Amino acid sequence: MHEISIESDILASNEMCAQHNRQHFIEHGVYVLNLMSGPGAGKTTLLERTIDMMKDRFRIAVIEGDVQTHADADRIAAHGVPAVQINTGGACHLDARLIENVMPRFDLDALDLLIIENVGNLVCPAEFDLGEHDKVMLLSVTEGADKPLKYPVMFHVAKALLLTKVDLLPYVDFDVQSALRDARVLNLDLQVFQLSSRAQTGFEAWCEWLEGRIKRVKSLVRA
Repeated sequence: MHEISIESDILASNEMCAQHNRQHFIEHGVYVLNLMSGPGAGKTTLLERTIDMMKDRFRIAVIEGDVQTHADADRIAAHGVPAVQINTGGACHLDARLIENVMPRFDLDALDLLIIENVGNLVCPAEFDLGEHDKVMLLSVTEGADKPLKYPVMFHVAKALLLTKVDLLPYVDFDVQSALRDARVLNLDLQVFQLSSRAQTGFEAWCEWLEGRIKRVKSLVRA
């Protein structure tokens, strides 16, 4: 009972901070995306391709979450956008307070899109609101089609599912229809995009969806 009470207190405190973060982002007209997946699903490579396709039309920044190293932030910064690394020192997820702490490092009035790459983990990131507008889940075809059933919360909270590394489908045992059916049982409104960062396919529809979300947040500011 004591453990349940402590966990409830942690989540309640995080929720309050997340609401503050979200209001701050809305006031500045910045659309914020929380990118989640297991390790190795291809989040950083997908980010690199997305940035290259959109940076001429939108002002983008990235927060990189990882247990250690600054390698991912260095990769993103090489594409000409601001990138801040958060090292959790062992924690399996980012939380709202960590995002609040690095927020002053960005000029939010000079941004349209802020992408948060969460720590690679299929459990904890789904439980912590960061103040983002949408959570997006990556599932690589190399991970197995049973992931929606094994990790249902991740798929339930996501606004969109990016099925990645689809260029490898001829070489792996992955039932696309089964995975998508199970994911949509958990989330009827789930948007699905099938992409390959290596082959650079599927990005037009993904970036078009992102553009629509960015414009939606901008319209809230004008209203």
